[in-house]
Amino acid sequence: MEQNEKSLLRKEVRVRKKQFTEKELIAQSEPLIKRVLSHPRLQEAKTVLLYNSLADEVYTHDLIQQLHQEGKRVLLPVVMSDTEMELRLYKGQDFFKSSSYGILEPIGEPFTDFSSIEFALIPGMAFDSQKNRLGRGKGYYDRFLPLLINAYKVGICFPFQFLPTIPTEPTDQRVDECIY
Repeated sequence: MEQNEKSLLRKEVRVRKKQFTEKELIAQSEPLIKRVLSHPRLQEAKTVLLYNSLADEVYTHDLIQQLHQEGKRVLLPVVMSDTEMELRLYKGQDFFKSSSYGILEPIGEPFTDFSSIEFALIPGMAFDSQKNRLGRGKGYYDRFLPLLINAYKVGICFPFQFLPTIPTEPTDQRVDECIY
């Protein structure tokens, strides 16, 4: 039953996202990214996990550049298969290739020192007030987040993606805080 509820909720969120153009979503991202930048946990962190946003996600491309230029170690996820993702170190715009999903992904060696990651910015289809996360349905982050034992995990979404409650299963991973 949970999976069906989740599928319906994903469809509903996709409909909500389609009310906005990519430009409008980028504009809506600005105040959210400002809150991320002023977050004390991010300011203290030396190694951070971000994500290279898709057109319908909170826009992170400038954030990645800025934190990299500030000297932080910026990690980005790379989808390896239907079940696996790995992290790679961001080394600049010249070190990207386009994935099968059309996501720009960094090239280079896999990053495996997960305990050094101090701050993680996590995308989602929806979040709720109990800090539950609804992903896109593949379970990448649900399998990955438990490895981030020292990271403060911040979910980020547009206000219309923040819901009173979302259906959960025992395998679903929560975040420490949500910015919306």
